[in-house]
Amino acid sequence: MRAPMAAGAGDVGLIMVDTAEQYVTTARAVGRDAVFIRHRMKSPRVAESAYVAPTAVLCGDVTVGPHSRVLFGAVVTAEGGPVEIGAHCVIMENAVVRGVPRHPMRLGDHVLVGPHASLTGCVVEGETRIGTGAVVFNGARIEVGAEVEFHAVVHVNTVVGGRVVVPMGWFAGGDPAQLVPPGEWERIRDLIGPLDYPGTVFGVGETDNAMPDITRRYARGLALHSQDHVLPANQHDLLPVAHR
Repeated sequence: MRAPMAAGAGDVGLIMVDTAEQYVTTARAVGRDAVFIRHRMKSPRVAESAYVAPTAVLCGDVTVGPHSRVLFGAVVTAEGGPVEIGAHCVIMENAVVRGVPRHPMRLGDHVLVGPHASLTGCVVEGETRIGTGAVVFNGARIEVGAEVEFHAVVHVNTVVGGRVVVPMGWFAGGDPAQLVPPGEWERIRDLIGPLDYPGTVFGVGETDNAMPDITRRYARGLALHSQDHVLPANQHDLLPVAHR
């Protein structure tokens, strides 16, 4: 059963308009101080009608669709996997949206990602709100119309069905997702095991001391940033006209 949206949600308590026709977009809506970075020989592509705020960062093989907004401090980065953001999406302040090897990151149309949320290598099909501070891990899928409330966690390889709501602070794990309140650690632990967090996220097996291997792998991959090129102002790539 679908729960009502929480009142006073920090994600949307801003200036609202009644219809899409009430706001005007300029020909070059991208913020002039936004940071666009060429990474792994790929540069971000942004629709002309999109807006990327100053202090936001777009890195690598990132696509931002028509009328989408990437707000202050947000980081959208393709770390070996592409990031695709559809139309009319809003990535709010200090959110992180990351594509990784084996797990591209995709947001369908009409997705709101709240402040300080973290999404890595997952698919959000569309018409969805990801609440403030929520975390969605690699290989997860959020189907159309589902919601992930404030500080909820959607674990690796989990499928949250359409119109399902993950409550505030709860854990979602499995396919289909089982929803568990934060106090039920034993049940959460039982769900986590078969989902293979170490293998999915880090590409390693279950060991007693995996961190040296994990950090070496991360360091090797992140070393590629030493070859990055920060693009001059207004020199990012535009989406083809058909996609604007």
